[in-house]
Amino acid sequence: MKHRIFCLLLACNTTIVYAQQTSVLFLGNSYTYVNNLPQTLKDLALSLGDSIIFDFNTPGGYTFQGHSTNTTSIQKINQQALDYVVLQEQSQLPSFSPGQVSTAVYPYARMLDSMILANDSCTETIFYMTWGRQNGDASNCASYPPICTYDGMQQRLRESYMEMSVNNHASVSPVGVAWKRVRDNYPSINLYQTDQSHPSIYGTYLAACVFYSSIFHRPSIGGFISSGISTSDGLILQSVASHTVLDSLSLWQSNGDIPLAQFSYSQNSNQITFSNQSDNSTSYNWDFGDGTFSTSPSPQHTYSANGSFIVSLTAQNACKTAIKSDTIQIQPTGITVSSLNEIKMYPNPASNVIKIDLRKNYPDVQISIYGTNGQLIEAKEYRSVEMIELNLKELSSGLYFLKIETERNVHLEKILIEK
Repeated sequence: MKHRIFCLLLACNTTIVYAQQTSVLFLGNSYTYVNNLPQTLKDLALSLGDSIIFDFNTPGGYTFQGHSTNTTSIQKINQQALDYVVLQEQSQLPSFSPGQVSTAVYPYARMLDSMILANDSCTETIFYMTWGRQNGDASNCASYPPICTYDGMQQRLRESYMEMSVNNHASVSPVGVAWKRVRDNYPSINLYQTDQSHPSIYGTYLAACVFYSSIFHRPSIGGFISSGISTSDGLILQSVASHTVLDSLSLWQSNGDIPLAQFSYSQNSNQITFSNQSDNSTSYNWDFGDGTFSTSPSPQHTYSANGSFIVSLTAQNACKTAIKSDTIQIQPTGITVSSLNEIKMYPNPASNVIKIDLRKNYPDVQISIYGTNGQLIEAKEYRSVEMIELNLKELSSGLYFLKIETERNVHLEKILIEK
């Protein structure tokens, strides 16, 4: 089963926006239905150009064992071809001793995953790694001391969910890992409700951001932020979630059948040499953004005109399709560039400030701004940075080009300033 790809032709505009329409079934309990995680994920995906159709069965306190015999859960698994089924166990069970988890959790995880694959062998199971209680599990502390603290409980949850992922050749959405990073680095953001267990709106939003990157393999930065969450806190949650998933994507995906579309390129004037770095794919389709295409794994392409071109690589196998896009500038400036993967800039268009998320820490970065005529307007160096906030107050409205240089890569991006 492949993701369904559809396009929307915008009225009075020739722009075509491509989006993945993806079906997701959530089987869990109150950790999933509190604050409506599925709807939050859908809203986030839509704001970033993707479409999710979801269904769920989330009775309070439910376990994998309960879902394995629940008529509604079984019917929902079998009623249609699905892209993903998310499995969320009762919040405490996976944190118990390895011996107890091996008998109370793992057999039913295997049973549910087998049902999912029997319905459609291309459906991907995602295990929802949850989080430790705010101060550990007081009710079970005496019988199993490792879960007396948050850190101990979180570690056991991580171990159990990772083992379920490996044992079932499935994926895991590392919400618990992102949760710990927020707790450790941004303690002013309270991810818990007053019961110290269920997620606050911040916790649910963080989970939605982690699931977005787990499903679409793209950062959530710049997307929809839930009502009641400030823009600054929302950007923190987006950034933590995106880095948690995408910096270790192969760790969270034990399913070797999932394609990953990825490429870099080098540029010499108007000639581009592409390097295909995709995984688990059997065929490739390149759209160079100028009306020409290629099915070569790593093609060369020469542009016949100057301008901005969106290049898209579609990588696919028998089950799924993945898409990676980047913007290439063909300009008469003589600048030679190669791609800097996974950079995220927002907002664009901008007015006074634009933020640049480099996705990892670079010891030295130079940012240069050029006019459309190729004239250098401003250049500034930064040291040991991952996020840059660029002040644009002195620039007038118009089109500019932003060059980002690290020790090994150069990225050229078009920005529009609107005052």
